[in-house]
Amino acid sequence: MLFSVATAEDNLSLLSVAKPDGSLLLINAATAEDDLALSGDAIAEVNPSMFGVVKPEDSLLLMNAATADDDLAQTNDAEDDLKQSNDEAANEVLAQEIESFCQRVDKKLSSVNQVECVRIGLRDSGADSLKATPLFYKDFGSEDKSAARVLLIGGIHGDEYSSVSIVFKWLAMLEEDLGDRFQWRVIPVLNPDGLLRPPRMSQRMNANGVDLNRNFPTPDWEEKAHEHWVQRARKNKRRYPGPAPLSEPETAWLVEQIEVFQPHAVVSVHAPHGVVDFDGPRVPPEQLGPLELKLLGTYPGSMGRYIGIHKGIPLLTLELESAFGMPAQNEVYAIWYDMLGWLQEKIALPLKLAEERERAPATDVLRVGADPDNEG
Repeated sequence: MLFSVATAEDNLSLLSVAKPDGSLLLINAATAEDDLALSGDAIAEVNPSMFGVVKPEDSLLLMNAATADDDLAQTNDAEDDLKQSNDEAANEVLAQEIESFCQRVDKKLSSVNQVECVRIGLRDSGADSLKATPLFYKDFGSEDKSAARVLLIGGIHGDEYSSVSIVFKWLAMLEEDLGDRFQWRVIPVLNPDGLLRPPRMSQRMNANGVDLNRNFPTPDWEEKAHEHWVQRARKNKRRYPGPAPLSEPETAWLVEQIEVFQPHAVVSVHAPHGVVDFDGPRVPPEQLGPLELKLLGTYPGSMGRYIGIHKGIPLLTLELESAFGMPAQNEVYAIWYDMLGWLQEKIALPLKLAEERERAPATDVLRVGADPDNEG
């Protein structure tokens, strides 16, 4: 008989047939005689002691009817043990990848400690940079699924060290629940290949020599990205937009994260202009810590033009004052708490009010003195 390990329902559609060489042949019970005649095999006998078992992945397992219960239990236990072993092996590989990544960041940036980096518990996205460095992220924050979602990104340009360092500082603060009114997805290093080159050789671009902040699929990319690079940037290799939009695995993955996470606001950290830039809807902050508002504009393929203008998602770009030196500790806190205040007032509160309006029952309001029979 045939039955499923998962359901143990009997099914008389298959018979097990013993061949002279000792092997077994599964045949359909309803057409057994015709099938045997057509097969041309010399069949010793129909073997009632064996039956086929359909496993969850639809493969077949032959079992002895007399010991079926015990055999099935042992088979399931063995499969559970194998799955657990595979999970443990995968977790060990992930732990080694995180350890290696944190060690490399520690060696590059004096402000990032390997032990603290590992303790954060970064998650492997399953995507890699061009040179096969995993692209890590970490989720934090409110258990309220209606809370505003914020995407925080550091290390878009590999030679802007402070943009990575400060995001790791904020990751540690999020570990202490300093920002739990929001749902956070934090990407500390979008461009690991640009950052983790040999000492003194970090570069703005990724391993392909592409400026990731010119590689986003803005509607005008095909028409204007290379024209802008040639005419305005004078073919500066540091601002090369790539051969096509999303040609780079790092930008392709970030666009995927935006689609999956659906942030209500994005915060991108750069250096060294020492200002707050802003693109998209909502009123921008006049100041975050020591950083004052200055609109720098957008470009074909830039994150600002893609996220803020094309996607209509408020984008805060924090331009720290130095690419190589961290802000003072009080400034790190000031920028963070000012940013939380702006996110609460301009993103979370309007979102909450909009949701309350949607839940409110509809009411018909009749103006005083109005005659409903005379309405056009």
